[in-house]
Amino acid sequence: MWALLGLCTLAACGNSTAFSKDRALPIEKGEIVATYPHDPDSFSQGLVVEGNTLYESTGLFGSSSLRVVDLETGKVQKIIRLNDQYFGEGLVKSGDRLIQITWKNREAFVFDAATLEYKSTIRYAGEGWGLAQMGKELVMSDGSSVLKVLDPETFRTIRKISVRADGRAVGDLNELEMVGDELWANVWHRDVILRIDPNTGEGLGWVDLSHLLPANRRPHREAVLNGIAYDAASGKLFVTGKNWPQLFEIRVPSLPKPVANRLEK
Repeated sequence: MWALLGLCTLAACGNSTAFSKDRALPIEKGEIVATYPHDPDSFSQGLVVEGNTLYESTGLFGSSSLRVVDLETGKVQKIIRLNDQYFGEGLVKSGDRLIQITWKNREAFVFDAATLEYKSTIRYAGEGWGLAQMGKELVMSDGSSVLKVLDPETFRTIRKISVRADGRAVGDLNELEMVGDELWANVWHRDVILRIDPNTGEGLGWVDLSHLLPANRRPHREAVLNGIAYDAASGKLFVTGKNWPQLFEIRVPSLPKPVANRLEK
């Protein structure tokens, strides 16, 4: 999210990427497999990847968009710009549809995935941050420690998932992605991903990505890690950040070999 009020320092907020030695959850460093160009003007809020095609939702009032991007070159092939009053957020591809949520507008936009033709609007309660496809349902974050599992047609809340790690609730959950049977979440203003058991909400481990783009290469304080895309067919995993000039394919040693999302069964 874009901070609208004065923000405390990371140390003061307790959001340092450093981990205390007594943490119970395993911590793994994501290994860089490949690096691709990424539009530095893209305030990344949601990513979906299929083969060599990247679908991306970008944010900020007056600059939000939905894009179809060539993964290898980073070139934007198609783009839809949202009206200035909308702040784009999470994104999923559900069948032949792309569903893009918004921050405080409480509206999700449905587009044809092939043409980006606008199809419909779905209204929902609360803020929208991250969005992921979880079997036949959607799961949405709102910046808290509680995720909402939604009906994909109506956005009606079916149930909620309270996320905890190391015995504590984990707030500021942002972009979401199903990776195999796990739900992965960016944590706002932290260079880590939390791996979550979607059935219980319990944290399974942390992925440390603090080495991807050093702070001195980031254009501003809100240029944080945000954006996870997993191609289940190839097992490839991609991450980026807001206004980052690069998209990274990463490998996490403990990640199982490519599997279809079993929750769809």
